[in-house]
Amino acid sequence: MRNHKSSVLFIAVVIAMSVPIIAEDKPAAPDSASPVATTPVATPQTNLAAPSTFDQVVDRVVGRQRAFNEQMRAVQPLVETSSQTLSPDDELSPVPSSDNYFLGRLNLKNGVEDRSFLEAPKGQGFLSRFAKPFPRFIPRGFAQMAILDSTFDRSKYDFTFVRREFLGEIRCLAIDVQPKKDTGNGRFIGRIWVEDQEYNIVRFNGTYGPIRRPAHYFHFDSWRLNMRPGVWLPAYIYSEESHIDMGLVHDLTFKAQSRLWGYNLGNTARNEEFTQIVIDTPQTVRDQSEGAQDATPVESQRMWERQAEDNAIERMEKVGLLASQGEVDKVLQTVANNLIVTNNLTIEPEVRTRVLLTLPLESFTIGHTIVLSRGLLDVLPDEASLAMVIGHELSHITLGHRLDTTLAFNDKMFFNDENTMSHLDFSHDPTEEAAADARAMELLANSPYKDKLQSSALFLKALQARAPDLKNLIRSHLGNNLADGKDTVRMAALLQSAPQLEMRKTDQIAALPLGARVKLDPWTSRIELVKTKPVALTSAREKMPFEVTPFFPYLTRINSPGTEKVALAPAK
Repeated sequence: MRNHKSSVLFIAVVIAMSVPIIAEDKPAAPDSASPVATTPVATPQTNLAAPSTFDQVVDRVVGRQRAFNEQMRAVQPLVETSSQTLSPDDELSPVPSSDNYFLGRLNLKNGVEDRSFLEAPKGQGFLSRFAKPFPRFIPRGFAQMAILDSTFDRSKYDFTFVRREFLGEIRCLAIDVQPKKDTGNGRFIGRIWVEDQEYNIVRFNGTYGPIRRPAHYFHFDSWRLNMRPGVWLPAYIYSEESHIDMGLVHDLTFKAQSRLWGYNLGNTARNEEFTQIVIDTPQTVRDQSEGAQDATPVESQRMWERQAEDNAIERMEKVGLLASQGEVDKVLQTVANNLIVTNNLTIEPEVRTRVLLTLPLESFTIGHTIVLSRGLLDVLPDEASLAMVIGHELSHITLGHRLDTTLAFNDKMFFNDENTMSHLDFSHDPTEEAAADARAMELLANSPYKDKLQSSALFLKALQARAPDLKNLIRSHLGNNLADGKDTVRMAALLQSAPQLEMRKTDQIAALPLGARVKLDPWTSRIELVKTKPVALTSAREKMPFEVTPFFPYLTRINSPGTEKVALAPAK
């Protein structure tokens, strides 16, 4: 899917979601005379008088949306979409029966470009997923859910004030929006929420229309976060539909979750380090030649392996695939240290832990760095299950399963961002995987988690049960799969101690929904653990293991100095 022309990107996204977005006409293109923004953090005008009428509010909203469209041309965030097709179940209806996944970079500077990070499975192009003819897709269908409409103004839409309400701590004006007659297909129909200080759209919920058969648009709920003073950018999109008549054997029911992040990748802290270089005074400089010596062969080998490891990690950070170091790494490091200390292990150089920002469930090692994906951290039910995953990767390190050290040559990192998945491979052969499983069982038996592994075994059972239906969620892109269908699962020896998997019991939690553990900052690419109180389940349907769910972020505002005042509510 790489290197196609620009109009293909969101066709590929939609097909990957198994949800066609089709229409006879595309939404109108943005005004070619509009200036292209050179920075995504343009400071809004804060000295304007507060609107006193609803018409003035609409004018302000339209102006801010125009500025937003310009800002989006200046950024290229990563965009990730995971969709799950649903099938009925007598007690848990509906449940996922298949899934698809897309990861790429959104680029609206010169129209939508195809920047997919993923390759179609070997011998299977993305079009071959449909055994029967399918309709024509809107090229910018999925992108539209992040930008609303490139020509959002009074000439195209009617606006109706609904009420004032809070989204998190942000007081908003809820406004219903409908396209005027004969303004073309693919226009937004629904509700927008506008924060009442600078009148940025922070949420919009609805669909596109009008529909001209056999066209299909699906409903979505799109959220923007305040990432810099006055700047609200897309972060979350949720979509779902029930019983779409596709003219096939059965109707289509699905739900999908999209995230955008990596808005500030080009301005990392590494750039700031150069301006903070401190030059030692001549009096403090000492000749260290007497005590200095060349590294021994063993030390040299370790240093060479570490250089390969650091090169790979640094490249993945720059792409936006690896989270900045933070509190979640400390949690993972604590679990790894518990295993190391209780097993009297001495490992040089030291073991490190990092988080991959993508959704598919995977873990792997880069040299002595253990990496777990955000999606895997989301669904693990407890610390013992986390120890099981880390124990397997730690075993690769203790067994001396090495990284490809040609990565120590810096030119090996000279590849396009979208080629990262094909250039980096941290998988092991089946023999090494089996050896790591056996060694991990020994490490866990000597650890503080030895009496708590039933939950880990139950997680593996749930993973094994869902693996045939959620192939893309459980497919690893950089390491080895956690499961391959119902026949093979990592750490299979633990299954012998697993209790019976009872999906209909509310007090048995084998796995959590996606998004349950980790919160991602779309601007900095930092992550933190979700700090919420446990919610008592009222039915087994609310367990939703491995499932995507809607977004309801608690919105907050980053204020510029002197902009703390709240605008007056306009007259209706």
